[in-house]
Amino acid sequence: MGVATSTGVPRVRLVSLDALRGFDMFWIMGADALGGIAAAMTNGQTGWTRHVAEHLEHVPWAGFHFYDLIFPLFLFIAGVSLVYSLGRAVEEKGRGEAMVRLLQRGLLLYLLGVLYYGGISKGLDGVRWMGVLQRSAIGYVGAGLCFIHLRARGCAVAWVALMVGYWALLRYVPVPGVGAGNFEEGKNLANWIDSQWLPGRKWDGDHDPEGLLSSMTAVASCLLGTFAGRWMRSPRGLGTSLKAAGLVGAGVLMLALGWAWSFEFPIIKKIWTSSFVLVAGGWSCLLLALFHWIIDVRGWSGWCRPLVWVGMNPIAVYLAGRLVDFDLLSQRLVGGPVLRMLNGVWPHLGALVVAMVGMGFCFLLAWALDRRKLYLRL
Repeated sequence: MGVATSTGVPRVRLVSLDALRGFDMFWIMGADALGGIAAAMTNGQTGWTRHVAEHLEHVPWAGFHFYDLIFPLFLFIAGVSLVYSLGRAVEEKGRGEAMVRLLQRGLLLYLLGVLYYGGISKGLDGVRWMGVLQRSAIGYVGAGLCFIHLRARGCAVAWVALMVGYWALLRYVPVPGVGAGNFEEGKNLANWIDSQWLPGRKWDGDHDPEGLLSSMTAVASCLLGTFAGRWMRSPRGLGTSLKAAGLVGAGVLMLALGWAWSFEFPIIKKIWTSSFVLVAGGWSCLLLALFHWIIDVRGWSGWCRPLVWVGMNPIAVYLAGRLVDFDLLSQRLVGGPVLRMLNGVWPHLGALVVAMVGMGFCFLLAWALDRRKLYLRL
């Protein structure tokens, strides 16, 4: 149930959106460990188990695995959320106040990202200026500015301009010593710009998967979330089932367009290609539709409480994973003789249990914060 604002638009918090954010955070908290363990457990095997293990790791360059969806899904969810939060701010306090709030949040999120990767502890040359939280801040601010100042049609035009403009830059602007239209690692325009203009520490040698130029399409990923948020928040009498069906239709369309475009512009997460935005956005829409239908339409919400705990405190859980070694705590409980016993039953089973217990600590932290109504909101 919603609480009416001064404009008559109900103040609603979607449980399905919090649950989807918690689902996304579950993979951020431990999927990298699970992917490596699953790959080791299925080494040399074929069939569906090996296929699942492959999808719990990033594609080395071109292509798309399930784990490649996790970060763009987070940006997509941020876009959906800002429609509710900034939409209320615009309605109640005006565009100026909403923009101040947006910029404050974006700056704080960016600074937290810099601190997350070590801040200035290794000197200015060791600062990672572009990272996951930094990209989230850029995507959030870019999409938020469009949402505050443009109508839906204007946002759509901006999205197309970002998507097509990024493709045109990588397709037609020549890279010194390489030429134009090369999408290989280290030979494309996005990587070259990082090597020349991005200071500090880069994740992949002289370039970064969260680089400068690809921030254009990171904004586009977040903008996709705002389109979904507008649809979800629409007060025009649309039923919840119809909203879920609309998300499914949009998701299928984006998947088809993304895979079609990939023949010309490959799906590459590390440079956030436009086809990657479409494919990731399509799956994000389908997941939002699924969670919305199960939780909001059918009312089956009891199962998702642990996900909601995490989804309502994503930044706190993310930062806690950096400050506290949950794997070390886990090893103190199930390491040593327990670990050896489990590995004797099935190789690498002990490491899997250690990883799962470590993620359990994250859920325990999220539960404790929710129980005390403590939420880290930027």
